[in-house]
Amino acid sequence: MLVSQILKSKADDGVLTVQPDATVGDAARILSERRIGSLVVSRDGRQALGILSERDIVREIGRRGPGCLNDSVESMMTRDLVTCTRSDMADTVLARMTEGRFRHLPVVEDGDMVGLISIGDVVKARLSELSMEKDALEGMIKGI
Repeated sequence: MLVSQILKSKADDGVLTVQPDATVGDAARILSERRIGSLVVSRDGRQALGILSERDIVREIGRRGPGCLNDSVESMMTRDLVTCTRSDMADTVLARMTEGRFRHLPVVEDGDMVGLISIGDVVKARLSELSMEKDALEGMIKGI
């Protein structure tokens, strides 16, 4: 299955972004309100500068205390952003996420974000694909 198919199956393929100069506390509020795990950091909503996840925030609170919530998103974001394209295969993306130990991956083409997929999106798509394959094999065995 292709990343493009995963994006089509999502209810909303928009990418929530946060400005690099926003506070970490503001980002945490957005994450909580929207019930999501990460925000892409972008000045224009198209080009990704980095990503900030709930894990990043929790680690810093644990290390430095709640004062870090007043820091800028830019100071805490992951800068070495791993991305994929719509033409990447789900299995490849899943392996990349597993190896990198992250759960969100911006989909970028020609330098612009076209979506964001989570490990949950990829697993859901893969399970759906396996179910269809199972049904097809059962149909062949039963002669349907």
